[in-house]
Amino acid sequence: MALDGITAAAIVHELKTNLIGGRIDKIHQPAADEIRFSVRGTGVVHKILASANSSNPRIHFTETTRENPMTAPLFCMVLRKHIAGGKIIDICQPNFERIILLKIESANEMGDMTVKNLILEIMGKHSNLILTDENGRILDSIKRVSHEKSSVREVLPGKDYVLPPSQNKKNPLFAEQGDFLFSLALQAGQKLQDFIYKTYTGISPIMAGEICFRAALEPSDACQQITPDKGEALFYAFQAVMEDAKLANFTPKLYYHPNSNRVLDFGVIEMTEFKAFQQKIFLSISALLESFYQERDHASHIKQKAHDMRRLVSSNIERCVKKKEIQLKTRKDVADMESWRKKGELLTANIYAVPQGATTFRTTDFYDEAMGDIEISLDPTKTPAENAQKYFSRYNKAKRTLAALEIQEKQNDEELVYLESVLNALDNASDEADLGEIRTELAESGFVRRQAPKKGAPKAKKAKPLHFISSDGYEIYVGKSNLQNDELTLRFADSMDIWLHTKEIPGSHVIIRSNGTGTASDTALEEASNLAAFFSKAKNSSMVPVDYTQRKNVKKPNGAKPGMVIYLTNRTIYVTPDEEKVKSMQSNA
Repeated sequence: MALDGITAAAIVHELKTNLIGGRIDKIHQPAADEIRFSVRGTGVVHKILASANSSNPRIHFTETTRENPMTAPLFCMVLRKHIAGGKIIDICQPNFERIILLKIESANEMGDMTVKNLILEIMGKHSNLILTDENGRILDSIKRVSHEKSSVREVLPGKDYVLPPSQNKKNPLFAEQGDFLFSLALQAGQKLQDFIYKTYTGISPIMAGEICFRAALEPSDACQQITPDKGEALFYAFQAVMEDAKLANFTPKLYYHPNSNRVLDFGVIEMTEFKAFQQKIFLSISALLESFYQERDHASHIKQKAHDMRRLVSSNIERCVKKKEIQLKTRKDVADMESWRKKGELLTANIYAVPQGATTFRTTDFYDEAMGDIEISLDPTKTPAENAQKYFSRYNKAKRTLAALEIQEKQNDEELVYLESVLNALDNASDEADLGEIRTELAESGFVRRQAPKKGAPKAKKAKPLHFISSDGYEIYVGKSNLQNDELTLRFADSMDIWLHTKEIPGSHVIIRSNGTGTASDTALEEASNLAAFFSKAKNSSMVPVDYTQRKNVKKPNGAKPGMVIYLTNRTIYVTPDEEKVKSMQSNA
């Protein structure tokens, strides 16, 4: 579910219950669009996360921590200046919009007590976090919006703060039956679900669908086909949802897909349309949002950090693909080189029989078992010997081209396989240590410039392979980058451990600890093969071939790029990657 007005109302209720009277302390800005601060109450300290991230905007209590920059960004400094030590006196939600406003009483430069407003606007890509003074004038915002970016509403220091355009929607908390039914009757050609969320503020399409479900109506039903009785039933369902929001009857839950066990959605009011699905109840809306967004936020952060490397690797892959196309065309161009040599030799053998000035010459092809005739094209301006030499020159040039081409093709194919393995490693990266290792690898391979460590900067954390436990107790390790693959296979694993890798598909090296036996159970082999397939380019494929052998059969050729190995005497198992099995194995580790 989108973080709509109902979810915002639940957040406001939770924050208001716990924070009124508390004082703001320790303000940090770990990301360009995220603020974290503490609020000290009576004997308790609450940590708050406020994010204007375009994908996951929100505000809630948090238990997680993020690394803060050495120098605080400008917006963080402005917040520290104006609201650090300030007392929260109110938290509200204007007009049931996706806007959460914290009123903070603090002293100004003259020592006088004034009220500042910290406003979170939850508006998708237009989300923002804005600080205003007691007169409603903007002091600063985490995202500045100039006239060039928006001609409708500027968000800049010194400008008066105005609420985002409401699109003429009505506040659902004050909806009356007569007005609701009258508005419904005017919606010719509109669907019920669209009517609800487009007419009233703070209602998402999913919640509009839930209201229709409670009224035993289809969200796609046309408004003009709704009878008065059905219209009343729709209003009562709408009113019941709004009554829960008014009375703070919130039940934070996660709902899961019945088949894949993946998160389907979340809700803060009972979602009766999902009642048959598996559910997980949370004690607070903050706990729900932290659980729902934490993995998504982290993945988004890592993806953003990896963007430049991914673009670099992708552009080099495109270069290799184009080079391969040129090489294939070149190979096609020299495909007839043997016929050129043959024609040169046939002309040489019949040098005195070739008439001067002829454009063609027909002779017996003694290279052909059937001894058939062959017609050879000639340049009439050249002598027979010169025509023969022309074919020999063409053959020799093609021969040199082919020799160089085979070397270039081998180098290009190896580079392409390597780059695809790096791209797969970027997909598997789970933290900044992994990204740092991949960047080091690219620098060692000459694709990026090596960066000298900054003076006084903390030493980079060493990335570690993933660790899993099979359902029957075998330890399994998975490399997340080519450097980790080399470390895992060539230095960490014992010679009798079992080594696995997807067959001719870029992916991670996987090691099963055999404890010196040189074997592993069928269960461990199957589960490790699932890991090898899941952490490979074939993650979304089915029946992925995975080779396995003892580690002693795996060798690294001299001069091979990171992660590149050869192996012998292997067996192959076919698996379809299963994410749920991966998660269950990781939770056992």
